[in-house]
Amino acid sequence: MSPALTPPPTIISPQPPPVRRIRFDRNELAGAFGDLGTDLPLLIGVIAASGVDSAGLLIVFGLLQMFSGLWYGMPMPVQPLKAFAALVIAQKIPGRIIFGGGLAIGLSMLVLSVTGLIDALARLIPKPVVRGIQFGLALQLSTLALKEYVPADGPPGYALAAAAFTVTVLLLGNRRWPASLLVILLGIIYALVFKLDLATAQQALGLHLPTWHLPQRADILTGAVLLALPQIPLSLGNSILATRQVIHDHYPEKQVTVRQISFTYGLMNVVAPFFGCFPVCHGSGGMVGHYAFGARTGGSVVLYGLLFLVLGLFFSQGFADIVQIFPLPILGVLLLFEALTLATLLRDLTSSKADLTVALLVGVLCSGLPYGYLVGLVVGTAAYYAMRRGWVGLGR
Repeated sequence: MSPALTPPPTIISPQPPPVRRIRFDRNELAGAFGDLGTDLPLLIGVIAASGVDSAGLLIVFGLLQMFSGLWYGMPMPVQPLKAFAALVIAQKIPGRIIFGGGLAIGLSMLVLSVTGLIDALARLIPKPVVRGIQFGLALQLSTLALKEYVPADGPPGYALAAAAFTVTVLLLGNRRWPASLLVILLGIIYALVFKLDLATAQQALGLHLPTWHLPQRADILTGAVLLALPQIPLSLGNSILATRQVIHDHYPEKQVTVRQISFTYGLMNVVAPFFGCFPVCHGSGGMVGHYAFGARTGGSVVLYGLLFLVLGLFFSQGFADIVQIFPLPILGVLLLFEALTLATLLRDLTSSKADLTVALLVGVLCSGLPYGYLVGLVVGTAAYYAMRRGWVGLGR
């Protein structure tokens, strides 16, 4: 009788470690500064122009960052609405109109999300137009960095920017020595040596909390017309569609939809106005900035939010004066690399002459015209479908 056959041993392949949604390490900390050059100047300008309470704005802005990082588990930061901010700064629009407009755009985004209309818009707008919107934002950010931030401190500022640029080029992508941490440290040393005013810092110190605001119907209607309508095209293109594309580029395993992004966009803005916070959005540029400087999880956004939370709670009284201590040339270098990273996203269109042409056209329109994001969105989408139908021929 033959012996019983023993089955071969079962080989259990090791499972890959689970991907962590939240991590706190030097790379997440480095990535946390990737959007600083965009946010700080806008917040300072809004506070100065509108007179809104800086405590409520900074505290809630920080809490919303932390909410976004925990919700998505990715470097999905929260940004001030750019078209909103530009109009507020230029026209000195008061806080009650700002909060009314924020509530209006928040409700609009919730309706688009809940009804599914945002999905229909996402299907209509093609990828080359989204890439063009990102390219237009890159052109605007690089222009701001090179024309206003880098020259801000004269010859010493140019030298500081050159040193920061060199450090970033040498260390960009280095996980052991994150570039932005060394660049920020360089800026802090410069500020301590040349700009620190201890009296200003001492006067700013003190505990402050947000105050309650109840937007009135007239303010909501006025804010909707003056502020929300000009903002919606930029939000649709950059905050929702382009952000979804960046998530697909860097996190293809995550099934984040435009409806989800639109929902959290709307949710934040139906809460923020009641506590005195400036209206906010997600943004492809901010996410690219965090990712480019090393962030891979929501930890970077939580740390970024913690920075604003501390500033709001303890330093909001003199916020505008304190942040002026930090050298603008350093912010300019961070902003420039965020712009360069956005611009390089065009590389996946280089195989199609028609698609690349549409993207470049949209980028130029977005960056160069009033209401450029609306014009670029409409013209680029029309040009794309005209080429697809053979009405305009460029070849592939």
